Amino acid sequence: MKQSGQLGLFDDIDVAVQGLTARKKAREGAFTDNMGLRIHRWFRYSAGFSAEWVESVLARHTSGEVQNVLDPFAGVGTTLLACEAQGATGTGFEAHPFVYRVARAKSGWNVPPSALRESYEELLGHARGRQAGRSQPAALMQKCFTQESFERLGRLKLVFLEEYNNGTTLSELLWLGITAIIRSCSIAGTAQWQYVLPNKQKANVRDPFDAFVWKMEEMADDIEYAQRAGWSGSSTVLRHDAREDCEGVKHVDMVITSPPYPNNYDYADATRLEMTFWGEVEGWGDLQGAARQYLVRSCSQHSAAEKLDLEELLGDPAIAAIHEELSRTCRELEKVRLTRGGKKTYHTMAAAYFVDMARVLQRLRRVCKDGGQMCLVIGDSAPYGVHLAVERWLGELAVHAGFCGFTFEKIRDRNTKWKNRKHRVPLHEGRLWIEG
Repeated sequence: MKQSGQLGLFDDIDVAVQGLTARKKAREGAFTDNMGLRIHRWFRYSAGFSAEWVESVLARHTSGEVQNVLDPFAGVGTTLLACEAQGATGTGFEAHPFVYRVARAKSGWNVPPSALRESYEELLGHARGRQAGRSQPAALMQKCFTQESFERLGRLKLVFLEEYNNGTTLSELLWLGITAIIRSCSIAGTAQWQYVLPNKQKANVRDPFDAFVWKMEEMADDIEYAQRAGWSGSSTVLRHDAREDCEGVKHVDMVITSPPYPNNYDYADATRLEMTFWGEVEGWGDLQGAARQYLVRSCSQHSAAEKLDLEELLGDPAIAAIHEELSRTCRELEKVRLTRGGKKTYHTMAAAYFVDMARVLQRLRRVCKDGGQMCLVIGDSAPYGVHLAVERWLGELAVHAGFCGFTFEKIRDRNTKWKNRKHRVPLHEGRLWIEG
């Protein structure tokens, strides 16, 4: 059995990336570059990875034969759009309700650009003539917008909800156009991982009506480009939990995804500003019910909310392959947390994360063809300075689920800017290749 660090079936993968510079390779795990790519750039979602890298892998492995590609953590559709650009058939799962809607809207790019322009111009005209609403905005909205910006955004929202919110493809594109300008019209700053910073104001704030025209024109231009380029439009995104079986998804040739990292990033909080704007949450406390409960348990906010029991988690047979190491690590975290001010529940978070990912890998084995390929863009973690050997443990869980073996290819080092930081454990990010 092949173990991490050995080469085999995936030796040829290196060929596909040999021409990349070291700097570009180091960015392949990042979503940042996608903001310069057509359609990908419609909505900024930092919890993603490089679409250009996905396209390079697909170009290498489709070779004239359309492949069935699955992304069980589809996010805002990076893998699916790459499939459409390369003529592959893609299916994506996304459990976060709001992020799923963004991905579904982006998948509707294959509409007449003239129809989109006509719809947005009509909506904008109605919004300009609309009286501002009189409802009391949520506290977060009051902190993040001037009164004028909030009223103009509110007029766009009210006209959309009253006249255009009918579930059609054009309707969803209009919804995305409004959603995508919320941050650019806010006076609040945004942290690296999309957390909103109400107390940090930014200088450049766009007028909502101008921003809406700019975004919708960008979307229409990108649609024209994709249609001229002959994108396939054959991908599908489903609102589905990757930990559960999905009826109808089978015979998968390739899995390309970036699952959550167990590094305490709260995926629910990343879209809190947008969800608050649309009235899906009123405050931070609503995120558990609105989004977090549906996700792989990768942050302490989630494990604390569910009041998880460590012994029950460690007794789950799904993690039998890594039980000894994981148990030792979680018990160390259980002790260390009591010495820290926050006393965050990293011990149950880590256990729950690997239980969840073990179930994901078991489901993936059922749908992957023999000889199929999987690639997980993943990074390790060190909560409270206690290292989690994420890629190796996931590889061992994959073998336990019935896959043949795994290799790990490091992309870059992480956690290297240690000035004024409490945690100084060297971390990395890379691609975990798993053989079907």
